Amino acid sequence: MVKPTLVIMAAGLGSRYGGLKQIDPVGPNGEIIIDYSIYDALKAGFGKIVFIIKEDFQEAFKERIGYRIEKLVDTEYVFQELDDIPKGIQVPEGRTKPWGTGHAVLSCRNVVDTPFAVINADDFYGASTFRLLYEFLTTGDDTQGVYRYAMAGFTLENTLSDHGHVARGVCKVDSEGYLEEVHERTNIQKFGDKAKYTEDGQNWIELDKNSIVSMNTWGFTPSIFRELEERFMGFFHNNSSNILKAEYFLPEVIDSLIREKKAKVKVLPSKDRWYGVTYKEDKPLVIDAISNFIKQGIYPEKLWKGIND
Repeated sequence: MVKPTLVIMAAGLGSRYGGLKQIDPVGPNGEIIIDYSIYDALKAGFGKIVFIIKEDFQEAFKERIGYRIEKLVDTEYVFQELDDIPKGIQVPEGRTKPWGTGHAVLSCRNVVDTPFAVINADDFYGASTFRLLYEFLTTGDDTQGVYRYAMAGFTLENTLSDHGHVARGVCKVDSEGYLEEVHERTNIQKFGDKAKYTEDGQNWIELDKNSIVSMNTWGFTPSIFRELEERFMGFFHNNSSNILKAEYFLPEVIDSLIREKKAKVKVLPSKDRWYGVTYKEDKPLVIDAISNFIKQGIYPEKLWKGIND
């Protein structure tokens, strides 16, 4: 049986956090959030790790996490480069920021040839999320011209920060557990016991706190690469007036594939609570959560015992 690959998106600028949050320690021996995700993924059965990173912090990233993981599993590094885009498109003068999550996944097309999962580097998902993704990715494939994908679903209320806005893909799920729609909301905030989002910074729309949201935790077959490449041209032209800032969001591509009936996306409801470090003020909560997990015996105190840093 072919083991699935885990793709970790770690190329974010960390602008809201104010540093390279992907390599900021949260465990008792300097472990970072990625360590716990990889630990859970390897226990679930994943057989390869692909890191999407920025070239300018390649060495810092390898020193902090990469060299350690290379001793445990087949490991690859991919750079999310601005000019790594389909032929016929030129990077516009003045564009400096990455093209977004859809482009990040596309950048892996030359190193991933198995079913694979995608996660964020700075999100803690919990062990059951990786078990669910592994089971899905090893029990089927695209059939009859329809792509077979999956998404780990989390409850919106459990994914908000007390310290600022977050971006989430807000989902609609049908009675059989398949994703019907996903809409990227880039500015969701807590207002007391309510959650609201805004598109213009002025008008706020309330969201159901029990809504299922995407945390960019997906299960794909390699067919997604072809779709991401073919649709990038449309994204580029549709956003010509804002092309210096527009982002090629992965959930928007998935939403289009669902509406076109080219893909069926099974929602895998995770029972684990999500933890994340969007802002520096979020970090103590993650550290406390990891400490409690260790006390409960979920993780060993020394996560990679016997592996030299």
